[in-house]
Amino acid sequence: MPAPPLRLLPSLASWRPMTAAAITWLCMALFCPLAVADVLVVTDSHHPVQPTAEARVIELDLPARLEAELAAGLPSDPVRAAAVIQQRLREGGEELQHRIGRAYQGVAESWGLGVVKIPAIVVDRRYVVYGDPEVSRAVASIEVHRRARP
Repeated sequence: MPAPPLRLLPSLASWRPMTAAAITWLCMALFCPLAVADVLVVTDSHHPVQPTAEARVIELDLPARLEAELAAGLPSDPVRAAAVIQQRLREGGEELQHRIGRAYQGVAESWGLGVVKIPAIVVDRRYVVYGDPEVSRAVASIEVHRRARP
């Protein structure tokens, strides 16, 4: 009985799905480079924005709002007020501590990026658009700039 023929390459039919996937990926890489970009929105509660799903939003006044929440209705006696704050922090648990930490971390991050006005849309920690509350429009203008200067 003769040995079956040796097949080194898969049949043409098995290449079609791989080719289609490769072409799709290539088109996305060429025509949607900001789809995977790091988009950061820096604003506050007085400057509402229309963020996209992939944008991360930093509200610069969030730490003050969280502190005001904790300090609401405190007694005038400092010892009792401290006890109430400690109780509220315990009741809030880790989730509240994480919210406070993220709020301050966002403020520090925006300072580190050198953000000078709000709202600010920062892409890839390199490009920024100030004053535009519509994130998708700001990201599109950054993309136009990036294509003009590769």
